[in-house]
Amino acid sequence: MTITQQTHNIRRLIFMNLKFNKDGLIPVIAQDYKTGDVLMLAYMNEESYKKTVETKEMWYWSRSRKVLWHKGDTSGHIQKVKELYYDCDADALLAKIEQVGDVACHTGNRSCFFNKVI
Repeated sequence: MTITQQTHNIRRLIFMNLKFNKDGLIPVIAQDYKTGDVLMLAYMNEESYKKTVETKEMWYWSRSRKVLWHKGDTSGHIQKVKELYYDCDADALLAKIEQVGDVACHTGNRSCFFNKVI
């Protein structure tokens, strides 16, 4: 078995252990790999997960538009995956990314988390 085949098998096992919700989605946090800043929270379905792993760029499932969404296709602000983790329950993902253009939010802000509560 080649290293490529082994890598594919390991990725398949990881995917099989992920716990997608009843709608077939799993939440994913996008975090700046250099600063640790949380940039956004979105969702992936099976197809967007697989495209992310294959292309090393973030793909999401848009819950509002019901379409596959390649982050940055329109704006040019793509997200390059540096590392991808799953949590202890295998029901959430953390993507450490390089944010091209330094804008993750559709509002033009660097992060979607700019509304302070406390």
